[in-house]
Amino acid sequence: MGFYNDLVVPRLVTCACGTKPVIRQRQKVVPRATGTVLEFGIGAGHNLPHYTAEQVDKVIGIDPCSTSWELASQRASDANVNVEFIQGSAEDIPLEDNSVDSVLITFTLCTVPNPQAALAEARRTLKPTGRLYFCEHGIAPDESVAKWQRRINPVWKRVFGGCHITRDTRGLLQEAGFTVDAVEQMYLPGTPSIAGFNTWGDASIA
Repeated sequence: MGFYNDLVVPRLVTCACGTKPVIRQRQKVVPRATGTVLEFGIGAGHNLPHYTAEQVDKVIGIDPCSTSWELASQRASDANVNVEFIQGSAEDIPLEDNSVDSVLITFTLCTVPNPQAALAEARRTLKPTGRLYFCEHGIAPDESVAKWQRRINPVWKRVFGGCHITRDTRGLLQEAGFTVDAVEQMYLPGTPSIAGFNTWGDASIA
């Protein structure tokens, strides 16, 4: 599975994360980030074109996959913001406490092996007045859909590099000590319902 996870999965995920419905979701969330931004799972850099340059000092992107970052080379060179890439885990971020103004998490919590550890790191690195902006897919509110998500999830994880379709984004944030200040949800058009229930918004440290 080494070859598949190292070379195939990054390209598969990059393709899925660049569809029009997903890009529209990014456009709703990314422009709101300000100051020094810590982006979880920067991957192939799909968020980079959507930052508001006038309000961002720097984007620090962390991702365990160097192959994904290689795929982001063109987006990074074209970005209108200063970008620093860290190859590493969102569960152990080499940044000081209270050092970033914004944390951005888009389509990443689904894949992080330990989302609570990652959110603890988000809370640690975020300034007390900072904000966390999120956009994730996860467990659907309709039991008819959720039933199939739970059935398919074991196979889905293997095919898509550890991606879960059964996580409760809002619940994870609240359990990690965040207050969800604004949230919206919907099924993304043109996306299979088992992978298309989307939750986005912003949160602050409780």
